Amino acid sequence: MSLLAEKRWWYLLLAAILILAGMWINLSRLQPAAGQEIAAHPYTGFRAPDFSLGTLEGNVVSLSDLHGQVVVINFWATWCTPCRLEMPALEHLHQELGSDGVVVLGVNTTHQDSPSAAADFVEERELTFPILLDVENIAGSAYEVQATPTTFVIDREGVIRFIQIGGPLDEAFLFSEAESLLEEMD
Repeated sequence: MSLLAEKRWWYLLLAAILILAGMWINLSRLQPAAGQEIAAHPYTGFRAPDFSLGTLEGNVVSLSDLHGQVVVINFWATWCTPCRLEMPALEHLHQELGSDGVVVLGVNTTHQDSPSAAADFVEERELTFPILLDVENIAGSAYEVQATPTTFVIDREGVIRFIQIGGPLDEAFLFSEAESLLEEMD
């Protein structure tokens, strides 16, 4: 076999391997077949991990109880400047799209903050969406939150569709994401 023919053979083999690898990656990203459950992981395209946390008012909110609605989960702390800056956008989203099926949950990283600081902040900013207290870092661990703010947008089927680490959020983009998810299932 000539050197040129041997090189061609290796290039063809490499091309075939790359094509097969690409096909494998694409097949592994496909949604499960009808009736199969999507695994819960804190990543885009996976089912959002369930959690139950207490609110400032003493109620308990479970993510699983919000199935059928678009849910925006924002992990935040009172000492976090970008968190403070994006709160008006979250409140505006809650006010404008809450009655259409968008639920905004502010998860205070209380293990790094305090319930009283969260309560004072909510009162000062006149926030009306539910503020959950993650005292034991239950939700933060389940969502692998490494920085505040971190925001997850979850569709009506409970699948994470968008994640933003850091902030502040772009209000127009947040509205666009929520509105498109509302329209998806209509």
